[in-house]
Amino acid sequence: MTTLGTPLSPGATRVMLLGAGELGKEVLIALQRLGVETIAVDRYAGAPGHQVAHRAHTIAMSDPVPLKALIAQERPHWVVPEIEAIATPALQELEAAGQVRVVPTARAARLTMDREGIRRLAAETLGLPTSPYRFCDSPEELQAAIDGRDGAPGVGYPCIVKPVMSSSGKGQSKVDGPAGVRRAWDDAMAGGRVSHGRVIVEGFIDFDYEITLLTVRARAADGSVQTQFCAPIGHLQVGGDYVESWQPHPMRPAALERARAIAKAVTDDLGRGPDGQPAGCGLFGVELFVKGDHVWFSEVSPRPHDTGMVTMATQWQNEFELHARAILGLPVDTGLKTPGASAVVYGGVDAAGIVFDGVDEALRVPGTEIRLFGKPESFAKRRMGVLLARDADVEQARANARRAAALVRPRAA
Repeated sequence: MTTLGTPLSPGATRVMLLGAGELGKEVLIALQRLGVETIAVDRYAGAPGHQVAHRAHTIAMSDPVPLKALIAQERPHWVVPEIEAIATPALQELEAAGQVRVVPTARAARLTMDREGIRRLAAETLGLPTSPYRFCDSPEELQAAIDGRDGAPGVGYPCIVKPVMSSSGKGQSKVDGPAGVRRAWDDAMAGGRVSHGRVIVEGFIDFDYEITLLTVRARAADGSVQTQFCAPIGHLQVGGDYVESWQPHPMRPAALERARAIAKAVTDDLGRGPDGQPAGCGLFGVELFVKGDHVWFSEVSPRPHDTGMVTMATQWQNEFELHARAILGLPVDTGLKTPGASAVVYGGVDAAGIVFDGVDEALRVPGTEIRLFGKPESFAKRRMGVLLARDADVEQARANARRAAALVRPRAA
């Protein structure tokens, strides 16, 4: 039986989010609707989640000293990592000591904080199909990994180069030939979330499409952990950054079955608690490449996914509500309400405290909604909002979302 307290009271149920961007903001709202006391932590003041949480803190989350001190000060029942750049060894230490519960587990946070941990788990431990890959610590190693060395085959051209730690496609590039290798390395170094000096280079897969399969581990009535799946989400990326998503994405039955099997395998492993028990509950965003009936694992995030913002228009319980419910041990419903789509609104300018023109025009497009994230500073390619559209025809929903997003015009105040 789950018991929930009252916020700001001695019996409050307290959840701390490490990372308070637009996704964290929606998780905080979902938790507050269930009467949870929320604490938002980010590296900069005025982050979107700071604006809605009961309490807000600004610290360097990759530094274990202030992170452990803040957790000791706030005494949350759950700590929910929402970004990668966190001192995960400190979370593992606190979890092992029984001082806090990490969502889904501290081990999952550590393994998924960079692409090396999760890729080695998926490909080398679980034996899941992935693209060929190498990890490199210098431009010279990157070139050798592409070309091959000492008789070992290289990943070849074209290939994809990414920092081992980044988000939203930052620092990711496609390399078509030797002339692009040095630039890809420099882009990865500039785009990484922290200064890591390491990249992954992946062989290019000739896929038909890629999807996000939102996968939820939640408690059943008998206390066991059950896995449920949302309808597949298709998405369009430009430079590795999501610009559109839609749900459902049509899949052949065999491909969908394989996608679910891969997602379950990796989330089952990430959900294992410190004692090996299936303790870790929550929502995971599993990214997959698909060609015909063949499916390859790409990446996984143990938290809501940016492409999953479409679920705010399409599902009875969106991905943020599913995450909140699973964390708290409540029942979940992954059912689809209506087809729909999302389209990103970029800042377009480098300025603080921007304003948005055309919101009224955008909302006159049939079946649309808007979420403006409230980020205090805009950059030309920073995600500042999202348009959501619902329609019985998913292609019409996509067209409406794109049209509405184009009508929103950010500018300096």
